[in-house]
Amino acid sequence: MNRLHDATSPYLLQHAGNPVDWWPWCDEAFEEARRRDVPILLSVGYSACHWCHVMAHESFEDPATAALMNEQLVSIKVDREERPDVDAIYMTATQALTGQGGWPMTVFMTADREPFYCGTYFPTGTFQQLIRGVAKVWAEDRAGVAGQAKKISAALAERAAEGVGALRAKDSPPAGLADLAGLAGEWDPAGPAAGRLAEVSATAASLLAASYDGARGGFGSAPKFPPSMVLEFLLRQHTREDPGDRSLRMAAQTMAAMARGGLYDQLGGGFARYSVDAAWVVPHFEKMLYDNALLARDYAHLWRLTSAPLARRVAGETCDWMVRELRTPEGGLASALDADSEGEEGKFYVWTPAGLTETLGQADGEFAAGVFGVTSAGTFEHGRSVLQLPADPEDPDRFARIRAALLDARDRRVRPGRDDKVVAAWNGLAIAALAETGLLLGRPDLIEAATGVATLLAQTHTHEPADLLPPGEEAGAAQLRLARTSRDGVAGPSAGLLEDYACVAEGFLVLSGVTGESRWVDLAGRLLETALVRFADGQGGFFDTADDGEPLLYRPADPTDNATPSGTFAVAGALLSYAALTGSARHREAALAALGPLEVIAGRFPQAAGAGLAVAEALLAGPAEIAIAGPPGDPRTAELHTAALRAAPPGAVIALGDGTGESPIPLLAGRELVNGNPAAYVCRNFTCRMPVTDSAALASALSGT
Repeated sequence: MNRLHDATSPYLLQHAGNPVDWWPWCDEAFEEARRRDVPILLSVGYSACHWCHVMAHESFEDPATAALMNEQLVSIKVDREERPDVDAIYMTATQALTGQGGWPMTVFMTADREPFYCGTYFPTGTFQQLIRGVAKVWAEDRAGVAGQAKKISAALAERAAEGVGALRAKDSPPAGLADLAGLAGEWDPAGPAAGRLAEVSATAASLLAASYDGARGGFGSAPKFPPSMVLEFLLRQHTREDPGDRSLRMAAQTMAAMARGGLYDQLGGGFARYSVDAAWVVPHFEKMLYDNALLARDYAHLWRLTSAPLARRVAGETCDWMVRELRTPEGGLASALDADSEGEEGKFYVWTPAGLTETLGQADGEFAAGVFGVTSAGTFEHGRSVLQLPADPEDPDRFARIRAALLDARDRRVRPGRDDKVVAAWNGLAIAALAETGLLLGRPDLIEAATGVATLLAQTHTHEPADLLPPGEEAGAAQLRLARTSRDGVAGPSAGLLEDYACVAEGFLVLSGVTGESRWVDLAGRLLETALVRFADGQGGFFDTADDGEPLLYRPADPTDNATPSGTFAVAGALLSYAALTGSARHREAALAALGPLEVIAGRFPQAAGAGLAVAEALLAGPAEIAIAGPPGDPRTAELHTAALRAAPPGAVIALGDGTGESPIPLLAGRELVNGNPAAYVCRNFTCRMPVTDSAALASALSGT
């Protein structure tokens, strides 16, 4: 019996019709394996994963393979996007045992959840042989299998504990970053701890420069992933201190290369997951919400710094793509678009010269082929090309007409599948991107979309914690619990992880600064309270799962960035922003403590520390606290508000009030009009300047001049 029909994950629902007797991840599945005395197969993937589809079609839809699985195993299917904690633990095991990882992930384990054999994609014949081999060893050497599984599990737990301990080790004077929390109350931007933090930032920038691809942008060789968090760090570092503009050049050149290559959808906007080559020509075609939310904000910040037209266009188009392609009827944003169409990777996106001519006519077809780099040889499979835009055409009106015609024609193709579950963390990232970009570009529709996403999260994903607490334990009034996912307006079964609390809180804080609605600050504070109470490790760091979450082989605590900011660095940023808005020393100290692992990670592999380095830059810049006080709807208020965001230094927080001086947000308390005019108040490190009433004076105050 296949038990996936009631799942809220579209990925699991894709497998609900398989002849495999799938179980979701649940205690009952492990009890069934113990009752039947068989090993467990754990299969982990996600809906936009091309090779997951291949293995599903070859093996999980094959009656013979399914019969073998049903006879010899209890099979569990997991959506890695719904349960990244489960994925992280068994991916660590897979990498440790095989030297590599990826999806689909295939793990054989005992009913005690202990792995003993791991891999990724297996062709049908190999997979069948593997199942028979596992069954044979299970029957003939049970004690050996169980013993090996226990050794592997113990080693994984020990390695995880040692890794976290090493990252947080305090070093000798001058004060290392692990000592930052102890200095929070006396934080001095010119003091030794700040100096050490600046050194970490400078060293990371130098290491990034050493691996920078000066010819094609990006870092390292193929495949190339968009370095979203690193780009934000480089832009922030440039704003504070960038001799020779090295950091800005690395960021701007990389972003131009990505936006002009095949990684970016030249017709519909939005970025693919990664480029299979070093020149950003051929993407892996799946499109993820998190990439696009992070990159939209990056490009908006690049435009804020440089006024580059390409950056402005890409920021707006990427936000438009998110709203147009991913918005759900409930107002949230779906997690991804598939790489495949009609069972073929990339088919929806590629063109040939003949296809362009058929759609546009001879003259316009030749023009489009030249503009987009479409040749008879092709850049992809079978003579087809991924559209690129090496340079803006000299005839923008003709280009706009042709682009619209091609997009209209493409929209009549069979579209890639959409994973329409709403992931809290990724929607939190999108709230920040949509709200900021909307304010910067004068796009109230994007701010409205951000508010819709935030409203769904507040109404569907959050709940009071009392029903989750053990008997006799009282719920803290400030705490708010968060569900990881929802679908069709119904919260999923998985509890929120640290990254969910952090990214949603940050999104709410940014939205409040854009809309002036204080309720978002209150909700952010309650989510951060849960993070501080339920996720803290007692040593200044954070676990990725709550203390009352499901027990796993060990409690994961990975502070390194991956495709998204690590929960640790994301919560550091949200805590720092909240502290700046409220004046809370407790939140500031917690933010500083969370940066403890930064020095070790950034010194070894700065690509995995971009989010933490960006928070460090915010800390070194103050962060700036900007209060805008003015009547809603007054053009002078709007002008100051936009000017504040346009000139804001790294990590600045903005609060928007009505000028009465009354607000539940401490940064706005007492902030009134000046001689009847809207005013901006700028503070840093608990010291405030005189209020200003015009944009030029505000820009001067924010630049420190």
